Amino acid sequence: MIEAFLTEPQKNLRDEVRDFVKWVPRRLLLDMDSDKVTYPREYVTEAARRNLLGLRFDNMYDGRGLQWQDEIVALEEVGILGASLACLYSLASIVGEALHTFGSEQQKQTYLKPLIRGDTCCAEALTEPRGGSDFFGTTTEAVRKGDHYILNGQKRFVVGAEGADIFLVYARTGKGDPRTSLSTFIVERDMGVKVEYLYGLMGTRGGGAGRLVFKDTEVPAENLLYGEGKGSDIFYQMMIPERMTSAAGALGLARAALETAARYSDRRKAFGQTIRKFEGVSFKVADSITLLDAASGLVHGAAVAVDRHGGTGYTRRLVSEAKKCATDTAWKIVNHAMQILGGIGYTNVYPIERMLRDARLMMIWTGTNEVMNLIIQHEYYREVLSPGVTVRNVEMDAQEADADEKIYE
Repeated sequence: MIEAFLTEPQKNLRDEVRDFVKWVPRRLLLDMDSDKVTYPREYVTEAARRNLLGLRFDNMYDGRGLQWQDEIVALEEVGILGASLACLYSLASIVGEALHTFGSEQQKQTYLKPLIRGDTCCAEALTEPRGGSDFFGTTTEAVRKGDHYILNGQKRFVVGAEGADIFLVYARTGKGDPRTSLSTFIVERDMGVKVEYLYGLMGTRGGGAGRLVFKDTEVPAENLLYGEGKGSDIFYQMMIPERMTSAAGALGLARAALETAARYSDRRKAFGQTIRKFEGVSFKVADSITLLDAASGLVHGAAVAVDRHGGTGYTRRLVSEAKKCATDTAWKIVNHAMQILGGIGYTNVYPIERMLRDARLMMIWTGTNEVMNLIIQHEYYREVLSPGVTVRNVEMDAQEADADEKIYE
């Protein structure tokens, strides 16, 4: 974390979260990675007890009324615990965003407030068995019948499928263009949500990731969020918390790997000296520091942009850049750390192998980094080709700029 970015209140928040992170039992981490724990509810409850959930949401709902610039400070600290606990911590921010931004007052009182208090736990049901990156290919349907909607369909890769009390679910409520026929619902587990499969994951274990099945699930009409056909509006807004939380968590994971490698290289000796004296090692540390600081700067910059401008094409690009850069960086740094540790890094004597397994998923979830590239280039072209751009046209600064040699087709 770049210290120069932080205000005194942010440093205080960082210290609060560090105390929480120190509280997390080592045994919990080990049991989650061994699939002995499928959903650590006590972890979420403790975060809530310390008033560390829903930091950006209004005080009237038991949040702290902070900004993204503050929340990423907390998220980075939680990120050192690994991807699973970072994700579970982030869910209150992700699902809470939909409730806080689009929910009615009744929905906020019924669902957001208990979420921040830790009385309930949440999950987001977005991906489907036949659609990953193709969100608008959603086939789950919701049909209005009186004062209820009847949901039928499946969602997969739902973190918290095993353990969450409420689910944010996207479903079709019409037959036309999916951008105008998708709707969003708050579905309680006891409304008839079934968990039919829990995934055996390479890493990021212990979060109860599974497949949900809705079979004639009755959801009260009052649990429709924002209105019929408004699901795409919610989805686009939700890409901010999904990707910002991923980016900040990746910074924490990368930092933990780098610190582990640096301490190891300062103690491990070979050929009569500590291995940090060898450029093959110390330059990997230098490269990792630079990569981490660069990614941190981009994530902080994206947070500032969202705080100032909200959800725009410009912030959409920056958030996508932050997610792509931070997660790619985490992967590179964890790999550098494993190379520095050598053979022992490939064992479970050190946590680097777990970090490597965790980091791999970060480049896939909340939109693959290839999808991030699509968004980044699309929004950039829209900006640079805008007729309203007033910057100097440097194309005309070439010696023969007026020649008839500029042929485009």
